Amino acid sequence: MSEEEYENMTVAQLKEILKEKGLPVSGTKKSLIERLTENMETQEHEEESDVDIEEDDFDEEYDDYEDEDWDDEDIDVHVAKQKPELDDSTKEALSLRQSQSKAKPSFRRSEWFRYKRLSRSGWRRPKGMDNSQRKNLKYRGSKVRIGFGKVSEARGLHPSGFKEVLVHNTLDLEEINPASEAARIGSTVGGRKREQIHLKADELGIRILNRRRGV
Repeated sequence: MSEEEYENMTVAQLKEILKEKGLPVSGTKKSLIERLTENMETQEHEEESDVDIEEDDFDEEYDDYEDEDWDDEDIDVHVAKQKPELDDSTKEALSLRQSQSKAKPSFRRSEWFRYKRLSRSGWRRPKGMDNSQRKNLKYRGSKVRIGFGKVSEARGLHPSGFKEVLVHNTLDLEEINPASEAARIGSTVGGRKREQIHLKADELGIRILNRRRGV
């Protein structure tokens, strides 16, 4: 967008754009416009110099993106990069889900830009006779509806195609099928037990989705 287009927008609209870009939302309308303009110029400069590399994008073909280490946090130690055994319909569903997620709006709670505590909370259905978001006014953001649902065949699957299984010890790994399931270690598991899970998973050929560095 150009600076003239930003001038025609309201403060609420400008703050919503700043929030999506991860920029501060405080200040006058003039300062908000200047902040957006500087951010736009910075992005254009990075695109021209080929410095800005997006790590989340992947090709349409499944064979091109399944080797990516999606959620693995450790890239310096051995990580089992097993590939799931998927049929053609599941591969197509995963690709379609990825393309849909790019067009999915960010669902914000009503008046999220006005109160910081609301911006940190999850989605809530707008209520009130005069609520602007309930009336579907464009500058208040989208409401959660059934039409925004993802592809049912790929629902609950990791982007790599694995079905996630939560584990807390090495015994849980024995119930995992390496061909279609991957392990995600629980957040309450300590470092010593996590290391044991890593060794056991490497032995069984099971992929761990949230592997930590140095463990």
